[in-house]
Amino acid sequence: MRRSMPLISILTPAYNAAVTLAETAESIFAQRFTDWEWCVVDDASTDGTAEIIRRYAAKDSRIKPIFHENNDGAPAAAQAALALAGGRYVTVLDADDYWLPEKLSRQLAFMQKKNAALSFTAHRRMNENGKKLGPIIHPPAKLAYRDLLKNTAMPNSSMMVDRQITGPFNFRQVNYYDFATWLSLMAQGHVAYGLDEDLLRYRVRRHSLSSNKLKAIAKVWHIYRGVEKLPLGYSVYCLLSYGAHALAKRAGSP
Repeated sequence: MRRSMPLISILTPAYNAAVTLAETAESIFAQRFTDWEWCVVDDASTDGTAEIIRRYAAKDSRIKPIFHENNDGAPAAAQAALALAGGRYVTVLDADDYWLPEKLSRQLAFMQKKNAALSFTAHRRMNENGKKLGPIIHPPAKLAYRDLLKNTAMPNSSMMVDRQITGPFNFRQVNYYDFATWLSLMAQGHVAYGLDEDLLRYRVRRHSLSSNKLKAIAKVWHIYRGVEKLPLGYSVYCLLSYGAHALAKRAGSP
């Protein structure tokens, strides 16, 4: 990856995100760090998402939009954004979340100091209206593959990957594609380091997959058994630990 390319590529898959996307975009423009590109994919939205993307892209050449004709789903949209990305560092910002202004600069400095392949940050949850829910959720100092199997500490929009260390990668085309993809990188021996600074607002929607506990459990179970091919007993152990961490997360513990 040539240095003439932006240092950080921001990836955003977006589907019917007109209500929140402008806030997401403004949080990118508010970043202290400016050597970025925004690869944003409209996945055949039926609201005003595409128009919002076009409006921002017309103002700033750092924005690289993609407009899907068909709704291919979040994993495919994320992969399309990744295929367009030219930065050494890749970070995801979901279309209903937003960053605080120091997110990119602080996380980049942290990764360079640690020589880290992956990192994630502290964050706070918010509801659909942007109201904060609970305390700051502090990350563990680091997570390896077996740790992540049992933990919910790495929200997608907090992640950053150094592709010079990991090498090229693709997003797994499964539900919870982010969780599955970080597992695939960490299975190679990479460790994710936690930056204990509050730099993200993560939106919890009433009808999202993560808010539907039974569906979420089913998707995690599929990753254990269908994707990672874990033994049955170990899968049960990991799922119980995963659930315990999810409860602790609400109280602000890693």
